[in-house]
Amino acid sequence: MQYATVVVIGGGATGTGILRDLAMRGIKAVLLEQRDLAYGTSSRFHGLLHSGGRYAVKDPESARECIEENRILRRIGRYCVEETEGFFVRLPEDDEKYEQQWVEACSRLGIPAVPISPQEARRLEPCLSPRIKTVYRVPDAAIDGFRLVWQNAASAAKYGGSIRTYSEVIKIEHVNNRVVGVKVRNTLTGETDAIACDYVINAAGPWVGQVGALAGVTVNVKPDRGTLIAFNHRLSNRVINRLRPPSDADIFVPHGTVSILGTTSVPSDRPDDFQVRTEDVLSQLRVGQVLFENLEKYRILRAFAGTRPLYSSDAKGRAAARTFAVIDHAKTDGLYGLISVAGGKLTTYRLMAEKTVDVVCQYLNIKEPCRTALEPLIPEHPPEKINEARRFFPSFGVEKAVARLGSNLDGVLNRLKQDNTARQLVCECELVTLAEIREVAAMDTSFCLDDIRRKTRMGMGTCQGTFCALRSVGAVVAEGLGKDRTPCGLLKDFLQSRRSGIRPVLWGSQLREAELMRAVYGATLNIDGVVRCERK
Repeated sequence: MQYATVVVIGGGATGTGILRDLAMRGIKAVLLEQRDLAYGTSSRFHGLLHSGGRYAVKDPESARECIEENRILRRIGRYCVEETEGFFVRLPEDDEKYEQQWVEACSRLGIPAVPISPQEARRLEPCLSPRIKTVYRVPDAAIDGFRLVWQNAASAAKYGGSIRTYSEVIKIEHVNNRVVGVKVRNTLTGETDAIACDYVINAAGPWVGQVGALAGVTVNVKPDRGTLIAFNHRLSNRVINRLRPPSDADIFVPHGTVSILGTTSVPSDRPDDFQVRTEDVLSQLRVGQVLFENLEKYRILRAFAGTRPLYSSDAKGRAAARTFAVIDHAKTDGLYGLISVAGGKLTTYRLMAEKTVDVVCQYLNIKEPCRTALEPLIPEHPPEKINEARRFFPSFGVEKAVARLGSNLDGVLNRLKQDNTARQLVCECELVTLAEIREVAAMDTSFCLDDIRRKTRMGMGTCQGTFCALRSVGAVVAEGLGKDRTPCGLLKDFLQSRRSGIRPVLWGSQLREAELMRAVYGATLNIDGVVRCERK
């Protein structure tokens, strides 16, 4: 039986952040995730690194946490952050009194909010509506949730932390009101095993309540579904927030060559409520169009949804605070060794991890201070290494590849040096080489093409996998990925996962793109194996 001092449940930003903190303090820990890392909320959001401005008026505690962690993440996770800055924009129909409250709240909380003229704002962002009345610059930024999670995982591994994906905890064992271990089921094979431990940290995001129930305790987390829209254009170079109380469709976040509009807030009974409704997309487009009046002319790439893990005794939706809680169940339920962390935001994940690990350290009498705010997630690549990478990657994709690959850069470079065929691009949209596909396919946390996608962004660009999906299959099969699946099965699962986000926005350019994908795989390649009889 495997043993670890601490078992962490949940493979999002908070869970991997906790694993990293535990490992850096010398505590033996293993993280368990029921699917792939960053499968849940940490990748199903608008990718905004909050300045705190959004919460300044109604949730000052969250706002203060956001601006402090914003500065830390820019420093320790620079390869995950695009320093776009942001605008808060008021339109004629928005309340001037709220603007004054917002300005005063930002000043109290130390959030820089610098007024600029609407003319200057439109010079910097020409697509903005000419109807804007007032504009403020704030230190918002864009952050890549996938990359953040995997770089936390890589840093944790460097210090001895271990990770098991596709490992669902089905029972938290306790004897005489003390945690003694967990029972785990492999979600790919159905096999079960057990891990003995002294402490369990429940960091499962929207699943926190379900995980708590495995130990017989109640954690009052209410999943809240948010739908988001990805456009195949960079509508602005800055995050654009509407200056009004938080509501639907009032944030545009640029990511690389795309923009994400979000989000809705709908209470849900399920943590995996990822179903996107076309009516939610259409309603957001109507609201978002007041900021970008030509919005309907831009192609929608896909729509997706995630659930927020709101922690509150009674408030729901946007009325619930975005602060977090660390729950020591020894004090609340008399169950020693179980600690839950609930609520919060991706922007504050590191702080959540620090406060959670502090509780464990008190029990273990460990005095080692938290260093996660001081040490970068991955070491800075030396200039000579980046210059070497320029020999193999497209000149306009070097910085992108270096940021994405992180600690895997050396492995990919070695593959590129040894095999000239590894230089070919598998995904032109995201500039992903065959060497990179092979490198991540060989990782022990890769089991399907969607796992490759989350690590590399393959299939997340303009074509949504129309061309790169087929190209990648040979590479991943050669590395032994999905041994229990046929190449055709791997390909069909991947295309279906892409299709789920395309289906709610099937009109205009996206409909034509979807029909092209259907023609390539359904007609030309006959992926479904349909037998057609010729007429005599």
